[in-house]
Amino acid sequence: MFSRTRFSPIFLLILIVSVACSISIPNGASPTSAPTNPPPPTPLPPQPVQPGEANPDEPVFIVGDIPYTSPFFISTLSQPFIMLEDEAGFVNRDLEFEFPLQSQVLGPVIVHEDNSLSYDLPLPAVPQGTQLDVDNNGQTNAGVQIFAVAYWSNTWGDTFLEKRDGTGWSTAYASTITDPGRDNEIVGGILVVWAPDEHQAFPTGFGPDKLLLTEDDPTAPIPAGYNLVDLNQEPFHVYKEARPNITLNEGASEVKDYSSMSYAEAFQALFDKVSLEYPFTEEKNIDWAALQSQFSSLVGDARNKDQFYSAMRDFISQIPDGHVNISFDQDYFYSNYGGGLGLVLAELSDGRIIVTQAMNGGPAQKGGILPGAEIVTWNGDPVSQAIDQVAPYFGPYSTQHTRHLGQINFLTRMPPGTRVDIGYKNPSEAQAQDINLEAAVEYDSLFATIPSFQIDQLALPLEGHVLKESGLGYLRIDTFNDDYQLMARLWDHYIQGLIDDEIPGLIIDLRSNSGGSLGIALDFAGYFFDQEITLYNGYYYSHTSGEFEQAGLPTKITPGPKHYTGKIAVLVTPDCVSACEGFAYALQQDGRSTIIGHYPTAGAFGEVGRGQYKLPDDITIQFPTGRPVAPDGSVVIEGQGVIPDVLVPVTEQSALGTIDPLMDAAIQELQ
Repeated sequence: MFSRTRFSPIFLLILIVSVACSISIPNGASPTSAPTNPPPPTPLPPQPVQPGEANPDEPVFIVGDIPYTSPFFISTLSQPFIMLEDEAGFVNRDLEFEFPLQSQVLGPVIVHEDNSLSYDLPLPAVPQGTQLDVDNNGQTNAGVQIFAVAYWSNTWGDTFLEKRDGTGWSTAYASTITDPGRDNEIVGGILVVWAPDEHQAFPTGFGPDKLLLTEDDPTAPIPAGYNLVDLNQEPFHVYKEARPNITLNEGASEVKDYSSMSYAEAFQALFDKVSLEYPFTEEKNIDWAALQSQFSSLVGDARNKDQFYSAMRDFISQIPDGHVNISFDQDYFYSNYGGGLGLVLAELSDGRIIVTQAMNGGPAQKGGILPGAEIVTWNGDPVSQAIDQVAPYFGPYSTQHTRHLGQINFLTRMPPGTRVDIGYKNPSEAQAQDINLEAAVEYDSLFATIPSFQIDQLALPLEGHVLKESGLGYLRIDTFNDDYQLMARLWDHYIQGLIDDEIPGLIIDLRSNSGGSLGIALDFAGYFFDQEITLYNGYYYSHTSGEFEQAGLPTKITPGPKHYTGKIAVLVTPDCVSACEGFAYALQQDGRSTIIGHYPTAGAFGEVGRGQYKLPDDITIQFPTGRPVAPDGSVVIEGQGVIPDVLVPVTEQSALGTIDPLMDAAIQELQ
């Protein structure tokens, strides 16, 4: 379905010339004589006026800056470039428009020492974009070529864009401004318009329907060659400039900056947006009016950063959503959670809480608590009751099972110097005993509960091999947020190997995958399907209608260029979050794979690209804004996670790491 090899026009020309030069004439033969009446030459397309003394302002080179505030933007810098983007997709309102290869004029993106970005874009003498007749005169004319200057990052294939890299038109980091509340209509910014001669026309305004490039637009003649069209004023300003400087617009992903406001003003501005745009109010039974009443006064009483941060943490803790979070504050964390006992705990399926690690030199290990010990009481209460009272720092959570696991992890976190009474029973001991421990400043026990801290920093984000005993394939995907092109090439390589070696089954390990790009995750999933499957539609709040409305195309699984047909088992944990969950959910469609886990995934799946906020004192907050709705009307993943087909109990052996029952279950399932 997708072309895997793309050639530039220059390469094709070299290829044709080299082939022509290699043709030899057999001995004794002579070249064919030229005809006496050669056909007339094909006329060249009209040539635009070139820059020079008579036309010093003819555009030849565009430069500019690429401002960004989104925390996700930096992950696109694996192979970035600037492009003269053919806007035929927008003109025809075609979200699946594929940018023609011949139209893709690329320029470099420069990453400066301070991580700011700029770009250079040389313009070809005659661009090869789509000719568009937009003069609304009822006659067929040669038309013009319409472009935006847009930032892109290549993932699949060669340097140029293919369908999997993106289609339609840019809605962010472009010279144009789009409105996400109106199907990403272009509402401002600057277009680059090329006319083959002086007999073409272009709109001078949005027309009565307030939409660009529609039939009711007024038009006027446009000069030959390149023109810059400023859409920020009506009539549109058409001008020429040899080296224009055009700053790109970040779009809806731009962080909403309330940092210059007072605490009360910033909270109110944030509240006014999120109370409308938060996509799961009904499912999570959120009473926004009550929250406003409670926290407006609390924030209003804040007199310093510590008090404001504490109030905002308390506010977000009322929203049970794993995608709602606040920036890390070292002082707050140290004061409340900086002390530890050197204990890592786990809950078994039979309800017991056991010690999986007692850190060497930690308070618990010095006191004689051993790995495998059962914790019975905590400060005189049954340990299960103590766990229920814990407010874990990494909250809030979208599901009860993820919150409960967070409470277990943070039971042993407390202010440094805190003393705690613990009733425990070491392995092979019949009687429980009590000990009083003082929390020391230590973080190793906390890091042991965070999967990303256990990953080898030199390991590839995606690694695979064949299991010797079973002959099954094994792929571990630690993230969907690394060098996208590297990941794409690795994935293509591994899938091809599975196909070539006729590997009968594949285990995909997502147990430490905290998410990233859903786009690349679903591209990966496409290698396991031979037909398109619609997963869900994205809905966002419209400030025009006051309702959540569908935006863009449905999210789908699209078959990839290779197709692996073997059986698949997918290993998940509650640490599989967001895009990881989307990948697991996709692989669950049509029974394509078997999901295996001790618990469901995290259940945090609201789209967050538009929900980034900056508050006073460098505090940042994230709220999801996108609502994923399946074709049957149900909300996808959020609040429940991807539920395993095979639910494996947590035993003492598995908690201590002496066996890997999820791997064992996967091998058994595939064999």
